[in-house]
Amino acid sequence: MSRFRNALMAAALALLGLGGAAMAQTAPSGTLRIVMVGPLPSLDPVVSTSAIIRNHGFMVYDQLFGLDSQGVARPQMVDRHEVSADGMIHRFTLRDGLAFHDGQPVRAADAVASIRRWGERDIAGRALMAATAALEVVDDKTFTLRLSKPFGLVTEALARSTASALFIMPERIARTPANTAITDATGSGPFMFRAQEFMPGERAVYVRNPAYRPRSEPSDGLAGGKVVSLDRIEWLGISDPATAAAALQSGEIDFLETPTPDVLPLLARNRNVRTFAQNPIGSMVWLRPNHHIPPFNNPAARQALLFMVNQQENLQAIGVPPAEQVPYCPAYFLCGTPLESAAGAQGLRAVDLDRARALLREGGYNGERVVFLNAGDWAANNAVVLTMAENMRRAGMNIDVVTTDWATVTQRRNRREPIDQGGWNLFVTIANVLDAQNPLVNVYLAASCDTAPAGWPCDAELERLRASWWEESDPAKRRQILDQVQARAFQVLPYVNAGQYRTLAAYRANVEGLRPTIIPVFWGVTKR
Repeated sequence: MSRFRNALMAAALALLGLGGAAMAQTAPSGTLRIVMVGPLPSLDPVVSTSAIIRNHGFMVYDQLFGLDSQGVARPQMVDRHEVSADGMIHRFTLRDGLAFHDGQPVRAADAVASIRRWGERDIAGRALMAATAALEVVDDKTFTLRLSKPFGLVTEALARSTASALFIMPERIARTPANTAITDATGSGPFMFRAQEFMPGERAVYVRNPAYRPRSEPSDGLAGGKVVSLDRIEWLGISDPATAAAALQSGEIDFLETPTPDVLPLLARNRNVRTFAQNPIGSMVWLRPNHHIPPFNNPAARQALLFMVNQQENLQAIGVPPAEQVPYCPAYFLCGTPLESAAGAQGLRAVDLDRARALLREGGYNGERVVFLNAGDWAANNAVVLTMAENMRRAGMNIDVVTTDWATVTQRRNRREPIDQGGWNLFVTIANVLDAQNPLVNVYLAASCDTAPAGWPCDAELERLRASWWEESDPAKRRQILDQVQARAFQVLPYVNAGQYRTLAAYRANVEGLRPTIIPVFWGVTKR
């Protein structure tokens, strides 16, 4: 068993592995310069499910509940949470002293408007809103949520920390239609966004929010006291991996979220650089077909993809060291977690061209052009796209790899038109354990037709099984339902699990306080 696999099993006991020690209040310690998996293209964490924009959200916004190191939803902006005896009415009271960056107090009306907007877009939000009879403001600090049917994961849904995470915005902003992107990043979080210094795709700047009041509890994962010890964070867009690694070594930047595997040995030899696994469980490559147009609107054509994907081949293409690989993982909720399952699994171990060709014929494919979107500025994405595209060509598909940047991919993937009108057939995204955590929050598992994310899978049975999972209170029955969800997902194929692996983040040795929080956050971080 690899070192990575051992780490997975250890992390599984806590599910999320986010623990961290309390950080004492310190004087602000200068500017931290960071390079993330990609530059910040836009500002709305509700309209976009991009992890990049989610990372921005954790800078400027706060949450009603935050996930701690055990994956438990803990009060964050909420002071008191009261639940009726039958579990159908939830009453929330906000903490004292909460204020937005413009000086206005945070009110219950802001929370309610934010929940409603989020509930129109996010997979967990839509599920919660579908079970909600009323969401009402009581007074400036209190609001209630009354359920119309059982929903056992209310606080877990409100602690949503990935995809369209639930961040609390001012009511005036949260009233923006859920399909219209906001351009005002006023929040109440530990950092303030400097709009006047924003250069989309190149630079985003954040400064310490002097009015922020951290919780008194120690920082614990994404929950607890968010104590900021930096004056300023500059998020820089450096698309070339070698250039980014060189900048880290020279001290031009302080943190590199995902150095490519080929530069890790070089970084390891630099005594001024450290590495750590920010996500101890790892991430999964997801191959997303467009269920809306041919050929992948046909289930047989989607099934063919299972036999054109070799997970280990993809990981090798990325350059993931063997110790950081899971050579085979069919689990829709990732391997090494309590919800790992292999129910219904097919393919993925080796390319089977004969099986793939037979399924393509069954699915009515006849050599039509297939557009595979590729983010060339994301090294891992580019590597797996090129690898899988070659296997698809070998199976007889007419593959057109359209290479742009990730920001362009995230825009084009929302288009539903045929490919000759700017549409698409396939794209790749890479998700972490929080993205895939369970049937409620796994955003790309949703098969809700037009309300599903880009790709738009449509299957009433998968939706029924997902809902029965979060409505069931008995753990043993829930486990049975989970295996049914997994098996049905392999029939529907909302996406293809194309390889699980772990990446290492890198930082300068004079930076302290970085922790394995899965999502990169910078409260509790100091720079000497």
